[in-house]
Amino acid sequence: MGSTPIDFLAASASVARQLIGATLLVDGVGGIIVETEAYDREDPASHSFAGPTPRNAAMFGPPAHAYVYRSYGIHWCLNIVCREEGHGAGVLIRAIEPLAGLDSMRERRGLDELHLLCAGPGRVGQALGITHAHNGLKMDTPPFELLPASGRQRVISGPRIGISKAVDQPWRFGLEGSRFLSRPFR
Repeated sequence: MGSTPIDFLAASASVARQLIGATLLVDGVGGIIVETEAYDREDPASHSFAGPTPRNAAMFGPPAHAYVYRSYGIHWCLNIVCREEGHGAGVLIRAIEPLAGLDSMRERRGLDELHLLCAGPGRVGQALGITHAHNGLKMDTPPFELLPASGRQRVISGPRIGISKAVDQPWRFGLEGSRFLSRPFR
């Protein structure tokens, strides 16, 4: 069964679901996306809710580009912008099943445990070597490579994690049965 291209003009929840099972590489390091979260401009938990700022400007740019931000002043987190330019929507990459560049990931993360290398958005950023220099870059040109999932994926959904607004919105998506999720779904 072939792969269907990701429709980055779709609503963020749809894009978040489409990204499950896709392969994400940064300079050849990465794996299969197994967990995402959707955010939209009308969503009070979104960085774009209050409108454009220098920090979130990439979210208002063209779709299929990276929006990178620093979480808690420590971790770089990778989002993929979706919807039409100017809207302010994106999908946070929460977890990846590591497959390529394992030695680089282990060195960057300082650990060997495969299931913990990319289980959480900060871990994903660290393992893939994401920095603010990636902010605004196209996801289909180097250093990024983003390949749609091949075949149908069994996707589960539930509430997002680590937010204080719109906490019941079921916009967290995961690959059913994956042992690489940041946290189990309830």
